[in-house]
Amino acid sequence: MNKPQVIAKVVDNDLCTGCGVCTYSCSSNALTMSWNEEGFLVPELTGNCDNDSSCISVCPFNPEPIEAVKNETTIADMFLSEGTKTYDKLGRLIDIYASYSNEFRETSTSGGLATYVLDQLLKRGVVDHIFSVKLSANDSSHYQYIVSSSEEDLRKTSKTRYFPVTLANVLPKLNELEGKVAIIGVPCFVKAIRLAQYQDPYLKEKIPFVAGIICGGMKSKFFTEYLASEVDVNITNIDSPEYRIENINSNAGDYSFGCVDKSTNENKFIKMVSLGDMWGTGLFKANACDFCEDIVAELADITFGDAWIQPYKEDSRGTNVVITRSPLADSIMQDGINNSELFLEKVSPESMVASQQSSYYHRHDALSVRLEEARKKGINISDKRYGNKSVSIDVIAIQKLRRITRKSSLKIWQKNKSAKAFNKKMKNILLYLKIATLFTHKKRKTIQKLKKLK
Repeated sequence: MNKPQVIAKVVDNDLCTGCGVCTYSCSSNALTMSWNEEGFLVPELTGNCDNDSSCISVCPFNPEPIEAVKNETTIADMFLSEGTKTYDKLGRLIDIYASYSNEFRETSTSGGLATYVLDQLLKRGVVDHIFSVKLSANDSSHYQYIVSSSEEDLRKTSKTRYFPVTLANVLPKLNELEGKVAIIGVPCFVKAIRLAQYQDPYLKEKIPFVAGIICGGMKSKFFTEYLASEVDVNITNIDSPEYRIENINSNAGDYSFGCVDKSTNENKFIKMVSLGDMWGTGLFKANACDFCEDIVAELADITFGDAWIQPYKEDSRGTNVVITRSPLADSIMQDGINNSELFLEKVSPESMVASQQSSYYHRHDALSVRLEEARKKGINISDKRYGNKSVSIDVIAIQKLRRITRKSSLKIWQKNKSAKAFNKKMKNILLYLKIATLFTHKKRKTIQKLKKLK
């Protein structure tokens, strides 16, 4: 059988994040999503491929995109030109806010703005259905995309989920559902939808609104297994995992992981801060995320994230940062404040970038190191907007250590699904990375102080 281009050029090079849009666009219905050995969802060939390139044309990690959709900037110019200005690192936008919903804040991970905006889309008749993520009844996956067609359904999908999901199980419903659909997802999923809309104008009409979530990297399902193991829950007994359980007596960053142990029906919890840095180290992260430049969902009509800036991060109840990129999105925010449904304050582009500075250091400033690694391995990566910056030796060392940490975490967990054994084997790698990172942080602060003295 012919090998589909999305498998040959993306999956085989470990550049897939599992969006599943290729399975929907495949003209020969030859692709199905399945779990790979590292705990990620990827397409596999299950039919006869006619090799017409329909699958790779919608892939956010297509190494050879056509000029019109070569990067997020060119795609945004097509979809988000109305009323927007372009800002470096943030993309096209109308405005930026710190906000929370008076109604949905208590039942959400952060400020409840995603639920509020999607609910408004339903109430206004802009869309009839929402594709979003909720608990799954499927034994192989704790969460999955589902169709919400009412506020009651939508409330069940609030809160953050650090577990692999795919749009593959809901996209076929586009051809069955009456009315229009809104979709919410991480940046690469949003990009895949835009690419599909570029290829098929029907989808642009069928999906009039796309919401995005700020992303620090996609985690393998091993991440959930590891967290459960830390609270002595066997991976076969994990039920209802929750990743951002708030502590109302502390700040927004002081949250816990929790799950139900099916063998005892007992709720188990652990403070995430007690486990060290699970994000900056790259533990259990998808390889493709190290070649993604889009942190703030530049191609969405609206972007949601956590307000990790003062004074909002001190409030444990949660506050969102919101970037509006279409007139409809901005009008929903403005109407919300006028109707006393939202708390809302404007945030400057500089403060917005500062709130995600660690991600920008890694994903933009140090991207050249990872691109050079891919080049030496003969792996083709699409042209990047931020991949040309020269970096110092210490930054190169951190990047190499993060790459080793990422890959090692997946390999070690495959062989022994025990948090205790994992921590022991990862101890030295993480220690070297911590020392290198502390050195670079101190160096960066010293340079900043010297600049102020000039």
